[in-house]
Amino acid sequence: MATHGTAVELPGIALVVAAMACGACAPSASPPDTRREVVIDTFHGVAVEDPYRWLENQNDPEVRDWIAAQNAYADSVVGRSMLRDSLEARLRELMGAPDIGATRRAGGWEYFTLRRSGEEVAAIYRRRVPAEQAPVDPLAEYDRIIDPLQFDPGATVSVSLEGFSPDGRIMLYTVRDGGRDEVSVRLFDVERRAELPDSLPPALYSSLAFDPSGAGFYYSRRSRQTGARIFRHTLGTSLEQDSVLFGDGYGPTAFVSMTMADRNRWRLFTVQHGWQRHEIHLQDALQNGPIVSLVSDDDAHFAPQFVDGRILMRTDLDAPKGRIVSVDPSRPGRADWRELIAEGEDVLESFTEIEGKLYVTFLKDVSHRIRVYTRDGQLENEMDLPPHSVATLRGSGPGMALLTVTSLAQPPITYRVRLSTGERSIWERSTAPFDASAVEVKQVFYTSRDGTRAPMYIMHAKGLALSGEHSTLLHGYGGFNVSLMPRFDARAAAWVEQGGVYALATLRGGAEYGETWHRAGWLHNKQNVFDDFIAAAEYLIANGYTSAERLAIRGGSNGGLLMGSAITQRPELFRAAFVGVPDLDMIRFWTFTETNNMPALLEYGDASRPGEFEFIRRYSPYQNVRDGTAYPAVMVHTGDLDTRVPPLQGRKLAARLQTATRSGRPVILHYDARMGHAGGRAHSHTVADAAMELAFLLQQTRPPERE
Repeated sequence: MATHGTAVELPGIALVVAAMACGACAPSASPPDTRREVVIDTFHGVAVEDPYRWLENQNDPEVRDWIAAQNAYADSVVGRSMLRDSLEARLRELMGAPDIGATRRAGGWEYFTLRRSGEEVAAIYRRRVPAEQAPVDPLAEYDRIIDPLQFDPGATVSVSLEGFSPDGRIMLYTVRDGGRDEVSVRLFDVERRAELPDSLPPALYSSLAFDPSGAGFYYSRRSRQTGARIFRHTLGTSLEQDSVLFGDGYGPTAFVSMTMADRNRWRLFTVQHGWQRHEIHLQDALQNGPIVSLVSDDDAHFAPQFVDGRILMRTDLDAPKGRIVSVDPSRPGRADWRELIAEGEDVLESFTEIEGKLYVTFLKDVSHRIRVYTRDGQLENEMDLPPHSVATLRGSGPGMALLTVTSLAQPPITYRVRLSTGERSIWERSTAPFDASAVEVKQVFYTSRDGTRAPMYIMHAKGLALSGEHSTLLHGYGGFNVSLMPRFDARAAAWVEQGGVYALATLRGGAEYGETWHRAGWLHNKQNVFDDFIAAAEYLIANGYTSAERLAIRGGSNGGLLMGSAITQRPELFRAAFVGVPDLDMIRFWTFTETNNMPALLEYGDASRPGEFEFIRRYSPYQNVRDGTAYPAVMVHTGDLDTRVPPLQGRKLAARLQTATRSGRPVILHYDARMGHAGGRAHSHTVADAAMELAFLLQQTRPPERE
């Protein structure tokens, strides 16, 4: 086959493009033909081929035609069946419970978001502050303030509450178009039912809050090119007149945020450098004083709160599992810090102050514990929580708190707790119809390649015989200091009801065992994450839960990278994989200037740097697909509006695997123009997507007599 092309020199990269003729049309049972056009990049003297670079341009008509053909192929592979229909019906029940946001009080009203059962998207409502605190009733008629269907009748636009002016008259809210991370900011006069002209165009915003005077509001805006800045906008003026309060000099790998504290006396500025470390800066807002650094160069994380005029910070500085220090804002020097709660055996995850006590949430083997301390750090007692559960606590009026608990087998349930006695009553309960008594949840420990011991949750029907032949779904993430907790998951519940085994693996890179655990799974240690996941899969096989022919895996985002690395490193170990909104072309990640996620380079590594290129190229899934390999069945799911993880990566991996695999198992791409990292699907479409995913994985992993 003749090739032709021209060499193009770019800084640091030599490109050679070779156009290759298309083969004959594939039969209808095969995936669509994908034209190959090889681009050769040279990184640090190493040539790297990319045969599907042309798929990166999602606006190209040829790419749009290719996406349409891929969706048609995916639909033909999964098909309509009794299995898929029954899964969709069951997931509609499990995922259809009302979605109620937290209430915010302003001007004698309580505001909240609510999506009722059967509705596609949540709207913003309000009710008069009740005489006695009461939960939102999803069946009640409330005053609807903002209906997102006015922006898009297709229900792919969502709205969120952000704050109110001090008098409660003006509401700050955001509008998200589809699944983009970027939102627009709007102001709404709730009494006149009128939009105000002071809106902000789509961008990456945070720290939205009115200033104490009500004459303006603050916001953080992050740019892909220049990073984040804190601005103040005065109502009635142009955006060009907005003043910068903080952030000059920080680049696109930093997040910058601001909170007002201690009755608006102080401004706390937080700079988050990726997921590596924090800076904390303080300003006396009443005096418009100088900005003082509490933390600037420490290689550690800090999470500050004001409590009774002091700053309490959860930090892993000199304490990988976390501790709490107390700082006097008038004497913020390190020498005057006081340790309030020392590092212990369990990971100190977070804390909240309620009526003079500190309620501190710990992680113990990936399950929550909440311990009660006095303000001077003396342990008083521990709240009673179920084993293997996830819990959150917040204040709820004089002497009361709301405790929400969930687990793999328990949909969320919220109790109102009388703090003086511990007495509880049910406040809200999820209406998801799942029988926890019919399943068994256990925690086991497996050993990774280097001897590291890690936990894994396993759920299956009670009394299930371990025959080694059960369809098993293994889920993992492993990164960005995120703890993968045993929360109720409708997909897991539906899978187990189908007779399967569900497993949730704890992997390095997360926060489950503190900062040492996190750092053991980033940068040059990233391979540990993949080794952990592979070891978890081998445990399930060795202990009779399943076999390689019955084992499916799933993960999204960084978990999509995990899936890509697992199937390219150990293709024979898995029968099927779901790869959601994935990072896959890690060698070129630093060149994806359209992404808003440059901070991820501090976790993944930057291949423009020779030392980091060396470890990235060993695990980057797209470059490690090998022709003639028997790969598992794969479903890649992504969409046009993912501005955090470029969807081009999913398109390219699907094409590469379809060409390379020799297993005879399908590789499909399920793609949606409105979908992104932040969702962007109507509720019914989200349910349908979940049913398609589970149907695909079950079709691939069930014994022939059950298919």
